[in-house]
Amino acid sequence: MALPAHITVNAAGATSRQPVYALVGNPNCGKSTLFNALTGLKQKVGNYPGVTVEKKIGTAYSQHGQPITVIDLPGTYSLAARSPDEAVTRDVLLGRRADTAQPDRILCIVDATNLERNLYLVHQILDLGRPVILVLNMMDLAARAGLEIRVEQLEKLLGIPVIACEAIHQRGLIELKLAMSRADLPLARHAWTVPAAIAPAVSEIAAALVEGDRKSPLVARAEALLLLTDQDSVRVAGSTPLSHRTIEILRAWQSRWTQEGTDWAGTLVSSRYDAIGALAAEVVQLRTEAGPSTSDKIDAIATHALWGWVVLGAVMTLLFFSIFTLAESPMNWIDGHVAALSDAIKSAMPPGDLRDLITDGAVGGVGGVLVFLPQILILFFFIGLLESTGYMARAAFIMDRLMSRVGLNGKSFIPMLSSYACAIPGIMATRTIEDPKDRLVTILVAPLMSCSARLPVYLLMIAALVPGERVPIFTKVGIMLFMYALGTAGAFFFAWLFKRTLLKGEPPLMIMELPPYRLPGFKDVALHMLERAWIFVRRAGTVILGISIILWFLSAYPKAPEGATPTAQLAQSFAGRAGHAIEPLIKPIGFDWQIGIGLISSFAAREVFVSTMGVVFNAESTDETTAPLRTALLSAKWPDGRALFTPLVCFTLMIFYVFAMQCMSTIAVVKRETNGWKWPIFQTLYMTGTAWILSFIVYQGGRALGF
Repeated sequence: MALPAHITVNAAGATSRQPVYALVGNPNCGKSTLFNALTGLKQKVGNYPGVTVEKKIGTAYSQHGQPITVIDLPGTYSLAARSPDEAVTRDVLLGRRADTAQPDRILCIVDATNLERNLYLVHQILDLGRPVILVLNMMDLAARAGLEIRVEQLEKLLGIPVIACEAIHQRGLIELKLAMSRADLPLARHAWTVPAAIAPAVSEIAAALVEGDRKSPLVARAEALLLLTDQDSVRVAGSTPLSHRTIEILRAWQSRWTQEGTDWAGTLVSSRYDAIGALAAEVVQLRTEAGPSTSDKIDAIATHALWGWVVLGAVMTLLFFSIFTLAESPMNWIDGHVAALSDAIKSAMPPGDLRDLITDGAVGGVGGVLVFLPQILILFFFIGLLESTGYMARAAFIMDRLMSRVGLNGKSFIPMLSSYACAIPGIMATRTIEDPKDRLVTILVAPLMSCSARLPVYLLMIAALVPGERVPIFTKVGIMLFMYALGTAGAFFFAWLFKRTLLKGEPPLMIMELPPYRLPGFKDVALHMLERAWIFVRRAGTVILGISIILWFLSAYPKAPEGATPTAQLAQSFAGRAGHAIEPLIKPIGFDWQIGIGLISSFAAREVFVSTMGVVFNAESTDETTAPLRTALLSAKWPDGRALFTPLVCFTLMIFYVFAMQCMSTIAVVKRETNGWKWPIFQTLYMTGTAWILSFIVYQGGRALGF
């Protein structure tokens, strides 16, 4: 029988349990950078069952080569959870999740430039009475800010190992690995005095947790403090497995304090910060009176009411310019190899359905999508770069001014910005939004942000819309920017509409930390790119391959009479019949039954539209006998001889894909996130309905104007 990942066998044949560390810290403290530095490519990424919160587990190795399991927990400012991701961190540390074993040890990483604020979470974790290692990250930035942190004094006061570190430069990793491999990690010696008005309640609730919930005394005290830190502590208790006796005591104290006018949560938080302030005063010294930091000087422009928008626009323009220019050579390389592979198969096999299945269905379908991999990589490179440098938070800050006008705040823009890459992680990122209505509104509009799956569709349509090698690159960039801007405007409009109708509520204030600017961690960016590229390639090799083969079969059978043209064969096939069935619905927006086949197939994944068009129009990448897909589209005709893919139709098709909900995976994630089918069905109907209406207006309006 295979042993669990955290069990190893030594040379003598005896089993021993390798240590399991939970990596915790505030957002923007460099936690992911440290996790990548420790584990490299030895990571497994998934979701915690029941919630769309990312679960990352990696394997690090001590200086002696011993494996160490590291669980990267979601960033949080406090264990008093106020959002789903913070609840996961709390529950894993307290051993409440059946799917994740309680970690043996805790690795706390803090931003050394904001030590006092970061120590609040550390202070709560130390209450748990577990072995803890404290990592002071960004020590170089702290030094530039004129801060001197007395590491040895901090270690002495807390009674735990404290490691100075610069994760992005991998400095301090050797010392950290040595500390992590210690078998005798000490327990914290920190102590703080609970306010006299609250102390009896802490003792009584802790005793009930020990007796009725079988907690250890230290954990019981820590949980009692967490329950009392949240103003709505009865709700918190109702969502955790507590005994009836514990809940009764909690409610009784809450009722008593309400009558007395005691702010129990505020009192506890203030008392903890007082203890942290005293600690920070002993270990943090300001060497010199520092002037404005580099980050402050950059932010004077990057977050300016006017120039901030100019910078954001320039960043987006550079992104799309790079997508069109830098990706051209690798795309041609992939295109050529796909064509060569198809030609080799044709030379090696006799004509027949099997050869057509391989060349037209498998190679043509997958190759038609795989050719866009360089552009997908560039997109994810830029997103990773913006996150790594700290600019992503500035983009959210700039957008907060606009978001507040539609009833949301800048926190909602971060999931929406993530949706430019893929709506699925964007929807997952809504777990950081505290207000349930704001979270739901953001989920409903996030898929309107043009994701990377739409990119192949846009690129193909732009190639058909403005054919020719002499077309200025900025024309194509301008069209692409317009599509992304249109999706963003649509998301803002529907957010405004939903916040004033279905999900009324006041826009919440945004309290957001702007991390200091940092040089990009190119290793982290590369890992992010490789991870997303592998997902794209795996999707091309599984979902898109399967759909391409199925579509080829549906396009090839039943067979038309001997001697029939390819168009007649397609019309006779199962796919053609499905396209003809929906043609009356899509003809008013300029689409025929052949495009209808693409619309149906792209519900599995938007980018499948490209490979579908390759199969439908019998166009592979390029070879001596078959025209490229762009040429095939431009040659397609209506039965009366009119061109099918006119500039107006290409533009209308892009408009349709901006708004239509053409992604089953996104629908599934929305169903999980909202715990039912009500909102996914509503989302599909409103998005696809909007897509049809706007496409109708654009197409019919364009025809009326003579386009």
